[in-house]
Amino acid sequence: MQEQYDKIQHYLNMEDDITFKEFQQFYKEVVDELSTIHQGMDEETLWKALFVVENVISNADGRASEVKGTEAKKYNKMSQRLQLYAKNFGVRLGQAGYKEEDINERFKVMFAEGEKNHQSS
Repeated sequence: MQEQYDKIQHYLNMEDDITFKEFQQFYKEVVDELSTIHQGMDEETLWKALFVVENVISNADGRASEVKGTEAKKYNKMSQRLQLYAKNFGVRLGQAGYKEEDINERFKVMFAEGEKNHQSS
């Protein structure tokens, strides 16, 4: 999941959007990784997985509203599939004692980390 986390951080700090094809490829990488590791994740990996999934969902939803036809349907399908993972990860973090505010704070730190790394490269 670290590889996908690093990639999403890079994508979030790019000036231009990636192409549909690259977005779809990244989505497939994320789903493949999650299907392999989702049951046995430690807490740190769980945080990174939730961050990646939430950002892919957000970007897929945004892109779906900007395009029409089959691409829009594909973005919607990507978003819907990842929402199941996001809910599962949110429940697991809740069971670990985290609240919505904790998740929001942790995401702020993660976004800042990505911006800092982008500025130093």
